[in-house]
Amino acid sequence: MAIKEIKMPNLGESVTEASVVSWIVKPGDTVKRYDPLMEVVSDKVTTEIPSDFAGVVKETLVELDVDVPIGTSLMTLEVEGEDDSTQEVEEVKEEVKEEVIASSPAPKAKKSVNKAAGRFSPAVVRLAQEKGIDLNDVEGTGKDGRITRKDIMNFDPAKVVQSEPVVEETVIKVEETTTAPKSETAAPVATSPASQDVVPADGVRKAIAKKMVQSVNEIPHAWIMVEADVTNIVNLRNKTKDEFKKNEGMSLSFFPFFAKAVVQAMKKNPKINTSWDNGNIVYHKDINLSIAVTTDEHLYVPVIHNADNLSLAGITKEINRLATDVRDGKLQGKDMQGGTFTLNNTGTLGSVQSMGIINHPQAAILQVESINKRIVPTKDGGFKTADMVNLCLSIDHRILDGQQAGQFLRDVKENLANFSSESDIY
Repeated sequence: MAIKEIKMPNLGESVTEASVVSWIVKPGDTVKRYDPLMEVVSDKVTTEIPSDFAGVVKETLVELDVDVPIGTSLMTLEVEGEDDSTQEVEEVKEEVKEEVIASSPAPKAKKSVNKAAGRFSPAVVRLAQEKGIDLNDVEGTGKDGRITRKDIMNFDPAKVVQSEPVVEETVIKVEETTTAPKSETAAPVATSPASQDVVPADGVRKAIAKKMVQSVNEIPHAWIMVEADVTNIVNLRNKTKDEFKKNEGMSLSFFPFFAKAVVQAMKKNPKINTSWDNGNIVYHKDINLSIAVTTDEHLYVPVIHNADNLSLAGITKEINRLATDVRDGKLQGKDMQGGTFTLNNTGTLGSVQSMGIINHPQAAILQVESINKRIVPTKDGGFKTADMVNLCLSIDHRILDGQQAGQFLRDVKENLANFSSESDIY
């Protein structure tokens, strides 16, 4: 008998630590080669760690949701027919590439046939989507009925038995009651456990929660808002969007105009592009713009690297590529690394005012709210109809004060006002 160690694999370039978010097996379980053992997550990239051989799970060695360095021993297995020595498991780099989080929502459940329904690993979801398999038709053989990739590979749709829909009869019972004086104050309604559904957060949600708590706990936030007249951008975009789509094969939205204006302002205000590090202010030479992309379930923040080297059209293409990769579940780990400032397009949700939580360890985040027509005064004392937008900036008050924040927003407004011709797009 030999004891084998399962170690935290290399999850990609520049990734130094990760955490186990769920155990798929427990001590005493017998596992076959390639059976999934656990799920790990690092910086929103998650993967299942498979077993490299058959054996019996001996013990788990780390706590859930605790970051550990790459190479840390996570689990031991007892293996028959091996020398009585402890050996390391080879890293599973090829698995990592496959397991970038699938952002597409899992297939909707038609019926629940296993305990793990609604809680599937990204690899299982993607594999099922590729094969056109409804996960709710698959019987899981993993822990608590969890569906594994092996279950998907062995699934035979012809064996699925279609059951007749069951119509539940609803019985309404009417009781006669005597009239009693009603209390003017309604009694609080007790919530019983039966009226609640408790679902464990998945790995991505836990990673988001961890990042948000870290940001709020470590960064003293301050917030400032200005309004900007973007009538010229609305006119320019409406004038050029059809030709742009014809030439570039993608839509021209308003967001790239704001991204370009922000990057230009960051060049003029380098203190915005910084991080706090143990009493030091780190000035980043590259301007790597993080952008918020949402799916039905999660929020992702991919990065436009060296955004200051791109034209408005180039930024548009990068935004389109990253957003498409997020929604297709093809985003790579390198696209999530190295952001130095975050731009969030909350306007797509109809928001007109919001305070963003800074993406740790960055120094600021800018929320671009929705564009709305308003009646505004003119310099000559009259009024005009204008397309107005609110720009909401959250700053790390350890690094930035109102003076720097106000100057940065003033430059963003000026840059937005300078878009006037088709040549500005390229």
